[in-house]
Amino acid sequence: MSTTLSPIISAEELSQLTLSEIILIDARAGSNAFEVYLKEHLKGARFVDLNLDLASIPENPANGGRHPLPTIEQFTETLSKLGISPSDHIIVYDDKNGSNFAARFWWMMRAAGHEKIQVLNGGYQAALQNDFPTNSGTETYQKTTYPIKEWKLPLASIEEVEKARKNDQNLVIDVRDKNRFDGLTEPLDLIAGHIPGAVNIPLTENLDESGFFKSSQELAQKYKSVIGDKKDENIIVHCGSGVTACHTLLAMDYAGLPIPKLYVGSWSEWSRNEREMALKENK
Repeated sequence: MSTTLSPIISAEELSQLTLSEIILIDARAGSNAFEVYLKEHLKGARFVDLNLDLASIPENPANGGRHPLPTIEQFTETLSKLGISPSDHIIVYDDKNGSNFAARFWWMMRAAGHEKIQVLNGGYQAALQNDFPTNSGTETYQKTTYPIKEWKLPLASIEEVEKARKNDQNLVIDVRDKNRFDGLTEPLDLIAGHIPGAVNIPLTENLDESGFFKSSQELAQKYKSVIGDKKDENIIVHCGSGVTACHTLLAMDYAGLPIPKLYVGSWSEWSRNEREMALKENK
């Protein structure tokens, strides 16, 4: 899916836009994220919650992982509730430079067919450093009707990942940090380790020392060297539950590369389904 708008926008570029030209989305994380939003947020920003708006949490994470996508109907209702129309220019931010929920929202919008969607480079902090105005409480806006028929970006199922990991024509990328991949620690799921055959490219490698995205040229060189001659449709990206993997999908899109398949269930689903696992003791 091509777009003429860069998926990344700087705080300086944001400051040159008027609030009437854009819709800001606050996607900051944490159990008290909404309270933090109510206390202070970028002026005009509307709030999205991962568990309530960007996922449909199952009783058992073995069925789709910890953060499966909501249904098309549920996401349609979320966008309508947020007052978003297909022609709107959306800019989303969090406080972890996209590695929390901003990149997930970006991916879902692009998957819904929305073209004018960008993630704020440097996030909330960068906007404050550029004196972007803030507000407290809630914002007032009108509900809309946002039509979505299907997810238009590629997805991979657990069965597809099973086949791909055994085929050297495929590439399965795990974006979690190295200690989780190596099975040394696991703060969120039941078992530490990784999908056998996957390669580890931590999402933190998308950022420079200051926490901003590396240049599109640097990212293009990095991922092209990993992908080699593999076909676009043979690349699958995952993480713990399909959230932070979107950070790497965003980085690849920013680099001018096709957006690979997202395995939403990720390690949280894989590790709960009696699939083969690479654990610390197997190394």
